[in-house]
Amino acid sequence: MMKKTLIALLTTVALSTSACAGEEQSSVTKTAQTAVKTASATMSPGLNAPEEAWRDLDPENTLYIDLEYGRVVIELYPEIAPLHVAQIKTLARQGFYDLITFHRVIDGFMNQTGDPKGDGSGDSQLPDIQGEFTFRRPPTMPVTLVGARSQGGKEVGVGFYKALPVATQPSSQAMLTKDGKVAAFGLHCKGVTSMARTSDPNSANSQFFLMRDIAQHLDAQYSIWGNTVLGHEHLTKIKVGSKGENPDFVPDVMKKVQLAADVAESDRVKLQVLKTDSPAFKNYLKTKKKADGTYPDICDIRVPTRQQ
Repeated sequence: MMKKTLIALLTTVALSTSACAGEEQSSVTKTAQTAVKTASATMSPGLNAPEEAWRDLDPENTLYIDLEYGRVVIELYPEIAPLHVAQIKTLARQGFYDLITFHRVIDGFMNQTGDPKGDGSGDSQLPDIQGEFTFRRPPTMPVTLVGARSQGGKEVGVGFYKALPVATQPSSQAMLTKDGKVAAFGLHCKGVTSMARTSDPNSANSQFFLMRDIAQHLDAQYSIWGNTVLGHEHLTKIKVGSKGENPDFVPDVMKKVQLAADVAESDRVKLQVLKTDSPAFKNYLKTKKKADGTYPDICDIRVPTRQQ
């Protein structure tokens, strides 16, 4: 069976901003080959923001991945990748992911898991999923822009939808489209969760990867379905290596994967996320500006959270 490996290819996706904006895409099969380094942003637990600026996570769309190093909390986005979120939730509720290894881990890139065979060739018994590399964003999905990114020789506006970094056409263009929506896609920043596949764009099944760093070449070629909101520090502790390539490699495992909704309320992580469409978030962004008045790369900005 073909392994699901991450392979960088170069294509172009057009997104229009006030001018014409585009982005570089790539395809990921089920192993990883290139990596891009970036400095990770820091959390701001002491952020001074009013109560109304914080939002609770939806337990039905919050995933816990328990590792040897601690718990990783991931927010799921069914409005962006409904098929992938549904598949992840079904498999988590089946207990499929419990004790599954991170069979391919590349430093500065990603942690790949979700293969019951543990070598990159396995999948679940569920059907494969159609690719959801981009999405159509209605006005009811507000994005706070933090600038633009050059991709494919053009520029595309980038910002935050909830806690997820995205690239998007401006909302003003919605009035020009038949469906009243604009094109958008998630960005492969550290902490983002995305689905592995073969060269067939509709071959994703159970294998996925958690980003250890930035991989812009994957954007709009792999289906992003979630983002880490707590436990970023654990992502780079997962042991580096590839099963079948490194003889002495003993991979780490996901001890337990479950939805917050399936955990007793008293045992859930009491976590809130700053609303990215709030004045408080805009004020927070001002503190991140560089000396020249511009923002750092969007992947170096982390949406603040707080535990209660």
